[in-house]
Amino acid sequence: MKAWVAVLALLCAVPCCARAAPLRIVSLAPNLTEIAYAAGAGNAIVGTVEYSDFPAAARALPRVGDAWRVDMERVLALHPDLVLVWPSGTPEAIIEHIRRLGLKVVAVPTYRLADVPAALRSIGAIAGSTALAERAAQEFEREVAAQRASHAQRAPLSVFIQIDDEPVYTVNGEHVISEVVQLCGGRNVFDRLPQIAPPVALESVLEIDPQVIVSTDDTIADPQAQWLRWPRLKAVRAGTIYSLPSDLVARATPRLAQGVRATCAALDDARRRLGQ
Repeated sequence: MKAWVAVLALLCAVPCCARAAPLRIVSLAPNLTEIAYAAGAGNAIVGTVEYSDFPAAARALPRVGDAWRVDMERVLALHPDLVLVWPSGTPEAIIEHIRRLGLKVVAVPTYRLADVPAALRSIGAIAGSTALAERAAQEFEREVAAQRASHAQRAPLSVFIQIDDEPVYTVNGEHVISEVVQLCGGRNVFDRLPQIAPPVALESVLEIDPQVIVSTDDTIADPQAQWLRWPRLKAVRAGTIYSLPSDLVARATPRLAQGVRATCAALDDARRRLGQ
């Protein structure tokens, strides 16, 4: 809540409608760049970081660094009116350095599904594109609500969420992927781990024996092949191992609505295969 109060306070500090020159924004996270475009603020983005690849127009933006390193000279050279940062991804040291340079910082949290429409509305208000941002926010909310309603009474499934294979990494219940799985009627088998994206022992996965395995690791050509060495696993026997694009289920943007649909479709297929 405090983060959104800070954002709203900045709306008064950056009155787009009264500006003589167009608003200039630097985004330090790929998901915030994507949200800005969806909110109608794409023309205001003058710089971003690596992996800002959606929409296509974002690929042509000047790069000022990546998630962990930012070239402050490049940022200053772009003369931004404000810098968008992602509290869970942008290192605090970078955020404080930007503030010491005298630049305005807007922290936009995107931890949960509900944060996406909130971010759209906030950035739209900053950029003066509230109508477009509101349409995008409402469309996202409608799609997510529809999936939530249609899966509220589906049979629960135990799900292992794999985000990397060497070593094996997963997510806990605080991650948005886990929230998506839960919305679709799944239960993240590692939801109670303290770290948001911890490594897990392969033996732990084998012992838990989940009904479904969902992989968001785009570097694995065939996620099923990795698990065929353990034919006694429920997910192997039933053929309930699924690959989902990380951009749709791990990047908190409006496209997350597509990720919800894809995840729910995968779990629906798993129920059919498992006879539930």
